[in-house]
This record gives sequence, structure tokens and C-alpha cells, in this order.
Amino acid sequence: MKILVTGSSGTIGTRLSEKLLEQGNEVVGADWEPNKWQPAVENLTIRIDLRHEEEMTKLPKDIDCVIHLAANARVYELVENPDRARDNMLSTFNVLEWARKNTVKQFVFASSRETYGNSGADKYSEDMVRVENCESPYTASKIAGEALVESYRRCYGIETSIVRFSNVYGMYDDSERVVPLFIRQTKKNEPLVIFGKEKKLDFTYIDDAVDGLLLILKTFEKANGQTFNFAFGEAHSIVELAELVKKLMKSSSSIDLQSSRTGEVTNYTADITKARRVLGFDPEVPFEEGVKKSVEWYGKHSLVCNLKRIIVLK
Repeated sequence: MKILVTGSSGTIGTRLSEKLLEQGNEVVGADWEPNKWQPAVENLTIRIDLRHEEEMTKLPKDIDCVIHLAANARVYELVENPDRARDNMLSTFNVLEWARKNTVKQFVFASSRETYGNSGADKYSEDMVRVENCESPYTASKIAGEALVESYRRCYGIETSIVRFSNVYGMYDDSERVVPLFIRQTKKNEPLVIFGKEKKLDFTYIDDAVDGLLLILKTFEKANGQTFNFAFGEAHSIVELAELVKKLMKSSSSIDLQSSRTGEVTNYTADITKARRVLGFDPEVPFEEGVKKSVEWYGKHSLVCNLKRIIVLK
């Protein structure tokens, strides 16, 4: 297949592109940032701003499938800067329109567990998203994206699948997401700030998340028109994460507990029954093992990451 991966310079995009290439697929990346991690992926990436319709002409027209990962994905940053949520909606619309005009057969949309809000359920299945539980502009951008994707399936016959990720971590990430942030901070013995003592979330190791996407491509006839939770299926507190990273890093960092922030989901465990049944999705890396793998990966790659960051800045 010839597959367009938007957001190919990001965490999931980089790892997914690697795996697709290993399977013999032709990959076209699309991102407004260079890929600082993998030269092979960077060489396949078109520099493009998906917010602007005129930029879509940079993309090749003979694509079999789009995997749309590109988004502004930091929830609280979009509370502070809601125009970034608008950017997400514009990008999704433009990519869908480009796919329609070029008769792309298949489209996968990366959504989020944030769409479930804070309704207090023990576990969240795919049928539990409600607009009235929308907590943030980021959530709104993902719910809007899901609605657009469904409309393009119904109106234009594009085969579509929606995946709701939750706290994907593991490698290829030097952002402010909590796992790489805590690893960097514990390395310097800096305080670890936690917004919400009781906050518990479902952490998903990167390879499990990517394996789910590959399963969709393998059995798209089953995935068409379906939405899936991709996570491990267990919740762990941010306090537990902080203590584990501290232990693994042999750090003296303190833990600073603060109030939860506006717009964020505070308790989430995914029900992955549907993904297991329809796709055969079977996550293999539990929380403690995944965090240990992450610490080891960043330990081995920190120098390389810093050098690449310097090169990018220059």
C-alpha cells in the first residue's frame, strides 16, 4: 500500500512509519516539523501546513490510505490557546477534502480518550462519548473530527476507522508529555509537579498503539465504520508514575501536588473489549514494564536527541 501519515514527525507517526516501511509499504509523511528522530522517515516527509487548503497540492494523489495523526495535542495548552483547537479542525477538514477529491479509499483518524470527559464511569466503552461531557477545546476538536470523518464515510463512501488513544508513551518524544517530562526532570533532580492527586489514566506503550493501527490496515473490512479504544485497559495514578520514574532514575526529585487543571480528564480506564473482539488487539506492555523500557530508551538516546535538537535549532 501507499500510505500517507500526517504528523509523521511525532511520537506515533515516527514509530508507525518505521513499522509500515518494515512491512514493505510505501510511506509518504506530512508534517510542518522536521523528523528529528529518524532520517529514513524525514526523507519521506513532505513539509506542509495542513491548515491551508492550497498547501494540499504538495501531496501525491495516488494514496491508498491516510492515517491522520497530525494535531495540536496538549490539552491544557489548548485551554490557554483555543485557536489551536480550530487548527485541528481545519487540518482534519482539509485532509478529508483532499482524500475525497483524490478518491482515497481508506482513512484512519486519531482521536482521544479526552472525548469521554469526566462522567465518572469505571470503564469507558466506545459508545459513551457525549457532547455535554466535552471538557475542553481540544476535546471539541476531536469530537468535531470524529463527526467529520463519519460524515465523509456516509456521504462519499470513504472507508474510515476512528481510534481513541490514551497517554501513548515510550520513545521519540521530547515534549512536555508527562512520561518524557518526568524522565528529564528526575535526571536533574527537579520537582515533579502533578495536577491532581487523584488523577488516574490509562497509559499505552507506543508499540501497542502502533500495533493497533497495523491491525486496522490488515483487516479494514472489519474496521470500516468502527471506533476503537487503544489503551492497555488499566488506570494508574500520576503519583504512581512519578514514584516509579524516581525509583528507576535513582532521583531525589520531590513531588509537588497541585489542583487539577481546567479541561483535563481526571480518571480514565479504557474498555478495550471491542478492539480485542473485532481486531484481535492485545496490548503486551503493562505500565511498569513500559515505563522501565522508556527510561532505558531515553538513557541510551539522550545524547543523540540533544544533538539532533541542536541541529534542528540551527
